[in-house]
Amino acid sequence: MKPSLYAHPFASYCQKVLIALYENDTAFMYRELGTEDPAADVELKALWPLKRFPVLVDEGRTVIEASIIIEHLMLRHPGPIRLLPEDPIAALEVRTMDRFFDNYVMTPMQKIVGDRIRPEGARDPHGVDESRELLDSAYRWLDGVMRDRTWAVGDAFSLADCAAAPSLFYADWVHEIAEAFPAVRAYRRRRPQKPTGYPRWFGGLGGDFAAQNP
Repeated sequence: MKPSLYAHPFASYCQKVLIALYENDTAFMYRELGTEDPAADVELKALWPLKRFPVLVDEGRTVIEASIIIEHLMLRHPGPIRLLPEDPIAALEVRTMDRFFDNYVMTPMQKIVGDRIRPEGARDPHGVDESRELLDSAYRWLDGVMRDRTWAVGDAFSLADCAAAPSLFYADWVHEIAEAFPAVRAYRRRRPQKPTGYPRWFGGLGGDFAAQNP
């Protein structure tokens, strides 16, 4: 039986998992949230009362958190692309970069976006300023790292790149990656050199949207 993914197409952590699924051509059932299928939302609440997504259901097991879902897929539904290296030391580096993108790019980006949709009197300008400073620091550090790398951890596409794609895509929208960080800008526009299912969301690390917003 195919695993079922409860996800919203515009949610960054959902895109992270979708990249892993598409990269390995993994068959799955897409239970798209927030659509004309209200049953998906009801099922999600029953599976995970916190109602955060993505959530994967595989042979009766509920798996939460994007990084854990991707590792689960690698173990239970392996494909041609190994998203986490077999060597434990190399795997630690991939996990480190995965956490970097989630914690220091995705999180401050979401803080800025979340603040924009708050009522005027409930906004947090100081918190937004801190998030922008954190993003600049993250861009600066990542620019040094990416100067001699193709992907987040060297030459192989990995879990870390699944995290990088949506985080950098949205982060550049809310707090532009400055021209002073050319390696980060180039990485955001990079895409794998083979056909994949990426066009179903954005394409590569920035896809057509990145080409329109270099």
